[in-house]
Amino acid sequence: MADTKEPTAAEEALARSQEKAEQDALPYKWNQTIGDLDITFNVPGNFKGKDLVINIQKQKLVAGVKGQEPVISGDLPFPIRVDDSTWTLAPAPDGTKLVEIHLDKISKLEWWPHVVTSAPKIDVTKIVPDNSKLSDLDGETRGMVEKMMYDQRQKEMGLPTSDDQKKADILKKFQEQHPEMDFSNAKIN
Repeated sequence: MADTKEPTAAEEALARSQEKAEQDALPYKWNQTIGDLDITFNVPGNFKGKDLVINIQKQKLVAGVKGQEPVISGDLPFPIRVDDSTWTLAPAPDGTKLVEIHLDKISKLEWWPHVVTSAPKIDVTKIVPDNSKLSDLDGETRGMVEKMMYDQRQKEMGLPTSDDQKKADILKKFQEQHPEMDFSNAKIN
């Protein structure tokens, strides 16, 4: 078994510094929430939408100025909802214009390590999400989060989780249906 030790504070600081330098070197800026991702880059102030090439696909993104190398181009690490993803061109305070691309993630349960797979990765384990309310989540995700929170509380109190309770209930029902069977020495995993 490999010996995996935690990085020292200096190693951690160096890794964060390298990650910041790699991200700062990109020709675009990006940020994300657990449900969506936003990308921005500047173009000259006299540009109009027709001067741009923005192609948003389920697993691919190309964006830039017509006739030039794209500012961003590549495969997305995870699929997006194309119909709910958009882009805009807005004036920036410095006289340029800002291209804003909004991608709606299909999976609302994972952080993206990069916008396109060819770009440098960030350490997603270091992301500290904004606090959100359970009411902000869709029904399925909310149910999953509530179950995880319940199971965590149960574990902290040394009590069975919802899955453990379900298994115990099934076993109890089976025992009631088959009183002739002896379960006293049974080991249930």
